Amino acid sequence: MTRPPTRPGPTPEVAAFLDRVARLPAARPASGRPGRLIFTVDATASRQPAWDRACALTGEMFLATRDLGGLAVSLAYWRGFMEFAATPFLTDGAELARRMSTVTCLGGQTQILRALRHALAESRQEKVGALVLVGDAVEEDVDAICHAAGELGLFGTPVFCFHEGADPVAANAFRQVAKVSGGAYAPFDSAAAGALRDLLRAVAVFAAGGRAALAALPGATAARIAGQLPAPGGRR
Repeated sequence: MTRPPTRPGPTPEVAAFLDRVARLPAARPASGRPGRLIFTVDATASRQPAWDRACALTGEMFLATRDLGGLAVSLAYWRGFMEFAATPFLTDGAELARRMSTVTCLGGQTQILRALRHALAESRQEKVGALVLVGDAVEEDVDAICHAAGELGLFGTPVFCFHEGADPVAANAFRQVAKVSGGAYAPFDSAAAGALRDLLRAVAVFAAGGRAALAALPGATAARIAGQLPAPGGRR
Protein backbone atom coordinates (compact mmCIF):
# COMPACT_ATOMS: atom_id res chain seq x y z
CA MET A 1 0.00 0.00 0.00
CA THR A 2 1.54 3.31 -1.08
CA ARG A 3 1.57 6.03 1.53
CA PRO A 4 1.39 9.74 0.76
CA PRO A 5 4.73 11.55 1.11
CA THR A 6 3.38 14.03 3.64
CA ARG A 7 0.64 13.92 6.21
CA PRO A 8 -1.61 16.99 6.12
CA GLY A 9 -2.68 18.68 9.32
CA PRO A 10 -6.23 18.27 10.62
CA THR A 11 -9.02 20.00 8.73
CA PRO A 12 -11.05 22.62 10.61
CA GLU A 13 -13.83 20.03 11.03
CA VAL A 14 -11.42 17.51 12.57
CA ALA A 15 -9.87 20.15 14.82
CA ALA A 16 -13.33 21.16 16.02
CA PHE A 17 -14.21 17.51 16.68
CA LEU A 18 -11.05 16.96 18.73
CA ASP A 19 -11.82 20.10 20.71
CA ARG A 20 -15.28 18.72 21.55
CA VAL A 21 -13.75 15.42 22.66
CA ALA A 22 -11.38 17.32 24.94
CA ARG A 23 -14.31 19.07 26.61
CA LEU A 24 -16.29 15.93 27.39
CA PRO A 25 -16.62 14.85 31.03
CA ALA A 26 -14.08 12.29 32.18
CA ALA A 27 -14.96 8.68 31.37
CA ARG A 28 -12.51 6.71 33.45
CA PRO A 29 -12.92 2.93 33.72
CA ALA A 30 -13.28 1.12 37.00
CA SER A 31 -9.99 0.63 38.80
CA GLY A 32 -7.85 -2.06 37.21
CA ARG A 33 -10.15 -2.54 34.24
CA PRO A 34 -9.59 -1.35 30.66
CA GLY A 35 -11.88 1.25 29.16
CA ARG A 36 -14.59 -0.24 26.94
CA LEU A 37 -15.27 1.06 23.44
CA ILE A 38 -17.75 -0.20 20.83
CA PHE A 39 -16.41 0.29 17.31
CA THR A 40 -19.34 0.16 14.87
CA VAL A 41 -18.71 0.18 11.13
CA ASP A 42 -21.16 0.10 8.23
CA ALA A 43 -20.25 -3.02 6.21
CA THR A 44 -22.69 -2.64 3.34
CA ALA A 45 -21.45 -2.94 -0.24
CA SER A 46 -20.19 0.62 -0.71
CA ARG A 47 -18.04 0.44 2.41
CA GLN A 48 -15.26 -2.02 1.50
CA PRO A 49 -12.49 0.62 1.04
CA ALA A 50 -13.43 2.34 4.31
CA TRP A 51 -13.61 -1.03 6.07
CA ASP A 52 -10.11 -1.89 4.90
CA ARG A 53 -8.78 1.44 6.16
CA ALA A 54 -10.48 1.03 9.53
CA CYS A 55 -9.03 -2.47 9.81
CA ALA A 56 -5.54 -1.11 9.23
CA LEU A 57 -5.99 1.54 11.94
CA THR A 58 -7.47 -0.54 14.75
CA GLY A 59 -4.11 -1.48 16.23
CA GLU A 60 -3.26 2.15 16.83
CA MET A 61 -6.19 2.53 19.21
CA PHE A 62 -4.67 -0.14 21.43
CA LEU A 63 -1.18 1.33 21.20
CA ALA A 64 -2.46 4.76 22.18
CA THR A 65 -4.06 3.39 25.38
CA ARG A 66 -1.57 0.81 26.58
CA ASP A 67 -0.28 3.11 29.35
CA LEU A 68 -3.78 4.07 30.52
CA GLY A 69 -4.92 0.69 31.73
CA GLY A 70 -5.66 -0.55 28.26
CA LEU A 71 -8.68 -0.69 26.03
CA ALA A 72 -11.29 -3.34 25.35
CA VAL A 73 -12.96 -2.98 21.95
CA SER A 74 -16.06 -4.71 20.63
CA LEU A 75 -16.39 -4.61 16.85
CA ALA A 76 -20.00 -4.31 15.66
CA TYR A 77 -21.19 -4.13 12.08
CA TRP A 78 -24.20 -4.59 9.82
CA ARG A 79 -24.41 -5.79 6.24
CA GLY A 80 -26.65 -7.70 3.82
CA PHE A 81 -30.26 -8.48 4.71
CA MET A 82 -30.72 -7.71 8.41
CA GLU A 83 -27.34 -9.18 9.34
CA PHE A 84 -25.82 -7.66 12.48
CA ALA A 85 -22.89 -9.01 14.46
CA ALA A 86 -20.70 -7.95 17.37
CA THR A 87 -17.55 -9.46 18.83
CA PRO A 88 -16.81 -9.83 22.52
CA PHE A 89 -14.78 -6.99 24.05
CA LEU A 90 -11.22 -7.71 22.92
CA THR A 91 -8.01 -6.37 24.44
CA ASP A 92 -5.75 -7.66 21.66
CA GLY A 93 -5.47 -5.35 18.67
CA ALA A 94 -4.12 -8.11 16.43
CA GLU A 95 -7.12 -10.31 17.22
CA LEU A 96 -9.54 -7.49 16.47
CA ALA A 97 -7.82 -6.78 13.15
CA ARG A 98 -7.87 -10.50 12.33
CA ARG A 99 -11.60 -10.67 12.89
CA MET A 100 -12.17 -7.58 10.80
CA SER A 101 -10.12 -9.04 7.96
CA THR A 102 -12.53 -11.97 7.65
CA VAL A 103 -15.54 -9.74 6.97
CA THR A 104 -16.57 -8.95 3.40
CA CYS A 105 -18.94 -6.04 2.85
CA LEU A 106 -22.35 -7.00 1.47
CA GLY A 107 -25.17 -4.88 0.05
CA GLY A 108 -28.02 -3.91 2.32
CA GLN A 109 -29.65 -1.06 4.22
CA THR A 110 -28.27 0.68 7.28
CA GLN A 111 -29.03 -0.74 10.73
CA ILE A 112 -27.90 2.13 12.93
CA LEU A 113 -30.83 1.78 15.32
CA ARG A 114 -29.95 -1.85 15.89
CA ALA A 115 -26.34 -0.88 16.59
CA LEU A 116 -27.40 1.77 19.11
CA ARG A 117 -29.74 -0.65 20.88
CA HIS A 118 -26.90 -3.15 21.08
CA ALA A 119 -24.72 -0.49 22.70
CA LEU A 120 -27.54 0.27 25.14
CA ALA A 121 -27.70 -3.37 26.19
CA GLU A 122 -23.94 -3.39 26.78
CA SER A 123 -24.06 -0.10 28.70
CA ARG A 124 -26.73 -1.48 31.03
CA GLN A 125 -24.41 -4.34 31.94
CA GLU A 126 -21.18 -2.36 32.38
CA LYS A 127 -19.87 1.11 31.63
CA VAL A 128 -19.06 1.75 27.95
CA GLY A 129 -16.76 4.75 27.59
CA ALA A 130 -17.63 5.56 23.98
CA LEU A 131 -19.36 4.33 20.85
CA VAL A 132 -17.68 5.04 17.51
CA LEU A 133 -19.95 4.94 14.46
CA VAL A 134 -18.35 5.01 10.99
CA GLY A 135 -20.64 5.21 7.96
CA ASP A 136 -21.72 7.13 4.88
CA ALA A 137 -25.53 6.81 4.84
CA VAL A 138 -28.63 6.84 7.03
CA GLU A 139 -31.68 4.99 5.65
CA GLU A 140 -33.77 4.81 8.82
CA ASP A 141 -36.14 6.92 10.88
CA VAL A 142 -34.00 9.68 12.38
CA ASP A 143 -36.32 10.25 15.35
CA ALA A 144 -36.00 6.62 16.45
CA ILE A 145 -32.23 6.73 16.04
CA CYS A 146 -31.96 9.94 18.05
CA HIS A 147 -34.15 8.53 20.82
CA ALA A 148 -31.79 5.57 21.22
CA ALA A 149 -28.79 7.91 21.09
CA GLY A 150 -30.35 10.03 23.83
CA GLU A 151 -30.75 6.93 25.99
CA LEU A 152 -27.07 6.19 25.50
CA GLY A 153 -26.32 9.70 26.68
CA LEU A 154 -28.22 9.01 29.90
CA PHE A 155 -25.91 6.05 30.49
CA GLY A 156 -22.87 8.24 29.88
CA THR A 157 -22.00 6.60 26.56
CA PRO A 158 -21.35 9.33 23.98
CA VAL A 159 -21.61 8.49 20.28
CA PHE A 160 -18.80 9.70 18.00
CA CYS A 161 -20.06 9.78 14.41
CA PHE A 162 -17.39 9.66 11.70
CA HIS A 163 -19.11 10.44 8.41
CA GLU A 164 -17.48 9.56 5.11
CA GLY A 165 -18.78 11.32 2.02
CA ALA A 166 -21.06 14.30 1.49
CA ASP A 167 -24.60 12.95 1.85
CA PRO A 168 -26.49 15.83 3.53
CA VAL A 169 -29.19 13.53 4.93
CA ALA A 170 -26.58 11.38 6.64
CA ALA A 171 -24.66 14.42 7.84
CA ASN A 172 -27.76 15.87 9.49
CA ALA A 173 -28.67 12.57 11.14
CA PHE A 174 -25.15 11.88 12.40
CA ARG A 175 -24.88 15.39 13.83
CA GLN A 176 -28.12 14.90 15.74
CA VAL A 177 -27.07 11.49 17.05
CA ALA A 178 -23.79 12.94 18.30
CA LYS A 179 -25.49 15.93 19.91
CA VAL A 180 -28.22 14.11 21.82
CA SER A 181 -25.79 11.45 23.10
CA GLY A 182 -23.20 13.97 24.29
CA GLY A 183 -20.69 12.92 21.63
CA ALA A 184 -19.36 14.59 18.50
CA TYR A 185 -19.54 14.49 14.70
CA ALA A 186 -16.65 14.64 12.24
CA PRO A 187 -16.67 14.25 8.45
CA PHE A 188 -13.77 12.70 6.56
CA ASP A 189 -13.09 11.59 3.00
CA SER A 190 -11.38 8.66 1.37
CA ALA A 191 -8.07 10.54 1.18
CA ALA A 192 -8.06 11.41 4.89
CA ALA A 193 -6.61 8.30 6.48
CA GLY A 194 -4.49 10.50 8.72
CA ALA A 195 -7.56 12.36 9.94
CA LEU A 196 -9.42 9.11 10.66
CA ARG A 197 -6.38 7.82 12.53
CA ASP A 198 -6.32 10.91 14.76
CA LEU A 199 -10.04 10.67 15.42
CA LEU A 200 -9.95 7.00 16.39
CA ARG A 201 -6.91 7.52 18.60
CA ALA A 202 -8.53 10.49 20.35
CA VAL A 203 -11.72 8.60 21.18
CA ALA A 204 -9.78 5.52 22.27
CA VAL A 205 -7.71 7.58 24.68
CA PHE A 206 -10.82 9.33 25.96
CA ALA A 207 -12.56 5.99 26.57
CA ALA A 208 -9.52 4.63 28.40
CA GLY A 209 -8.47 7.61 30.46
CA GLY A 210 -10.74 10.63 30.12
CA ARG A 211 -9.84 14.22 29.31
CA ALA A 212 -6.57 14.27 31.22
CA ALA A 213 -5.23 11.33 29.22
CA LEU A 214 -6.38 12.96 25.99
CA ALA A 215 -4.51 16.13 26.92
CA ALA A 216 -1.33 14.07 27.44
CA LEU A 217 -1.32 12.70 23.88
CA PRO A 218 1.96 13.64 22.13
CA GLY A 219 2.06 15.65 18.94
CA ALA A 220 0.89 18.98 17.63
CA THR A 221 -2.78 17.98 17.43
CA ALA A 222 -2.85 16.88 21.06
CA ALA A 223 -1.05 20.04 22.15
CA ARG A 224 -3.61 22.22 20.41
CA ILE A 225 -6.58 20.54 22.05
CA ALA A 226 -4.89 20.21 25.45
CA GLY A 227 -4.58 23.99 25.56
CA GLN A 228 -8.36 24.24 25.21
CA LEU A 229 -9.32 21.85 28.01
CA PRO A 230 -11.75 23.41 30.50
CA ALA A 231 -10.80 23.66 34.15
CA PRO A 232 -11.76 20.65 36.30
CA GLY A 233 -15.50 20.58 36.69
CA GLY A 234 -15.95 22.98 33.78
CA ARG A 235 -18.64 22.53 31.19
CA ARG A 236 -17.98 22.04 27.51
